[in-house]
Amino acid sequence: MGNGGSKLRVLVIAQLFPPDMGGGATRAYNVVRGLVLNGCRVTVVTAFPHYPSGDIPREYRWRPLRVEWFGGFKVVRTFVPPLASKGLVRRLVLFLSFMVSSLFAVPFVGGVDVVWAANPNILAFMPALVYGFVKRCPVVLNVDDLWPEDLYSFGMLKEGSLFSRIAEFLARFAYRRAWAITPISPGYVGVISGKYRVDASKICVVRAGVDVDRFRLNSGGRNGGKFRVLYSGAFSVAYDFDQVLLAAKNLEESEEIEFILQGGGELADYLKAKVEELRLKNVKVINRIVSRDEVAKLLSGTDALILPLRDFGTPYLGISSKLYEYQAAGKPIICCAEGESARYVEETKSGIVVKPGDHEALAKAVLYLRENRELAEELGRNGRRYVEDKLSIEKIGLQMMEIFRALLMRGRTVPPISHRCLESVP
Repeated sequence: MGNGGSKLRVLVIAQLFPPDMGGGATRAYNVVRGLVLNGCRVTVVTAFPHYPSGDIPREYRWRPLRVEWFGGFKVVRTFVPPLASKGLVRRLVLFLSFMVSSLFAVPFVGGVDVVWAANPNILAFMPALVYGFVKRCPVVLNVDDLWPEDLYSFGMLKEGSLFSRIAEFLARFAYRRAWAITPISPGYVGVISGKYRVDASKICVVRAGVDVDRFRLNSGGRNGGKFRVLYSGAFSVAYDFDQVLLAAKNLEESEEIEFILQGGGELADYLKAKVEELRLKNVKVINRIVSRDEVAKLLSGTDALILPLRDFGTPYLGISSKLYEYQAAGKPIICCAEGESARYVEETKSGIVVKPGDHEALAKAVLYLRENRELAEELGRNGRRYVEDKLSIEKIGLQMMEIFRALLMRGRTVPPISHRCLESVP
């Protein structure tokens, strides 16, 4: 195990990877780029581009796999059916298809020192474990979201059902068999170590990170007198767009305020219909998946950015990766949430926190930022400074590489670096 003093060889298993959108794809890409920038040799096994619409590009159709080179690393894309990511059944078909097809890439992977199971949560560990056995190397499990706990929150799965017991069995198996676990949020540590009785010493929080060169501070003009508030990301059930639309309704007499919702996903048609129902002239829905460069341009051209997490009755334990992109763009954030995301925004002094679901508080926050431009700019600078100092992809990649090297040096036992990891950022 290991390759002496040469480059660390990392295999990443990630069903979602750019050009797929969403936090999981962004997280996987940022870690890969960070590892490459730190001198690692990386191979990614991922699915054909498909998320969220299921519209697989023509060049991938009717092929079992395709090998590409992308940004200094190898990408092996494997088959998944052309299904939109809607509902639990379709998602499971996509997950299971990738679990099988990802093994088609074995002959194209080459030497491996460590496998990182990036996404989907828990399920990616199964093919990663096969690769770990074949390549005789440790397997590290990433945790973007808690699974199946988030399915309970979204109402997609009933706790205590047969399927939930199977899901929790798989989660327990993956957590305990993983050589190390890299959750994106400190809020996940208690659940993983407590509910699943996993040794906390092998859990190391590694945040999603952000490409600070791509997402840059724009100190340009005032958008022609408009105060623009933007949401960019997936139109999924995790977000409360009714809160945003009702806030826009409250502010419709303020002609200089405009809301922009950009993304794609299962709620796209609902959003369009709701905008028409409320007769909102100050809301623009861009139902289009765009590149990360286009997202960066959108963020830099607005005045405030919004994270409208849905209220599921309990504090949200995760942290959306879009928060880091929002911060890198140097814009103030309006965070509609309770839990880790809200705490992060408050501690980094990068925005305003309002209660999830409270559209009146959201409307007041928008007005407050519009009327206090200097404060808004200060909040934006605070966020930019924080991600530059702590969460660039180079630093995230270095942190992950240290975990991998520690595993190889300590005979698959995670060293005390995991504790320092937890204390390094709020």
